[in-house]
Amino acid sequence: MTILVIAEHENGAVAPATLNTVAAAAKIGGDIHVLVAGQGVGGVAEAAAKIAGVAKVLVADNAAYAHQLPENVAPLVAELGKGYSHVLAPATSNGKNILPRVAALLDVDQISEIIAVESADTFKRPIYAGNAIATVQSSAAVKVITVRATGFDAVAAEGGSAAVEAVAAAHDAGKSAFVGEELAKSDRPELTAAKIVVSGGRGMQNGDNFKHLYALADKLGAAVGASRAAVDAGFVPNDMQVGQTGKIVAPQLYIAVGISGAIQHLAGMKDSKVIVAINKDEEAPIFQVADYGLVADLFEAIPELEKLV
Repeated sequence: MTILVIAEHENGAVAPATLNTVAAAAKIGGDIHVLVAGQGVGGVAEAAAKIAGVAKVLVADNAAYAHQLPENVAPLVAELGKGYSHVLAPATSNGKNILPRVAALLDVDQISEIIAVESADTFKRPIYAGNAIATVQSSAAVKVITVRATGFDAVAAEGGSAAVEAVAAAHDAGKSAFVGEELAKSDRPELTAAKIVVSGGRGMQNGDNFKHLYALADKLGAAVGASRAAVDAGFVPNDMQVGQTGKIVAPQLYIAVGISGAIQHLAGMKDSKVIVAINKDEEAPIFQVADYGLVADLFEAIPELEKLV
């Protein structure tokens, strides 16, 4: 068996989710090849070659892949994928955009967001917002799989010495064009990569009150997230949402403030190593998954906690 992992990369660096995806590939077994598609990605390819467990790095360096438009990248992956037993990508926005197209081009089913590998053809994935775990077996000639990064411990970014090979194929579908992007800038850690996350919910009452969480997060070196209720209410931007319809996180420490604990939110953070809940409602569902719970008014508890940090 030989497995192709689609590298997630940004700003000239390999994204952490790629390391988790390589870990999933290692659980399947066989040689692991990594595809780096983009423009001017020589540095990314060198970094990918150092990832522990990677046997070969394929580099598709072409203007057609400059912004990793899925209409262009998917035909490349499908073309290469025919020679592999498995094609894996992180279950990020990018991976979810590319792999369904790859599966369609290969005329196979896709297995989404696996969290465990039982064997080369059998995998576990959450369903019903994580309330049930499905065991899925695929007989497809090429198994196309997205990997939930929180389900696998990342492999080492250093220690490997993979061969690097250029891929000449260039697919420009001409169906889409990159127009521009607006990136959220923050001095705090990126939400999905942070070791500590402080999240606020409807109990924050308004966006201005998130200043209490920002102050605490800055002292802890933490990222700040939010529940869907807080995002829908307009308290904070959508890119801060944690949950089934937001970002999936699994930090060392997750502090849920004023969050009731709806199923869709729990699906995005219940794999956190330690969960702390602060809520004035002692019946809030969040306490059922919390390792530590504090029944208190958050507007009193958070300033006191900040003083102690």
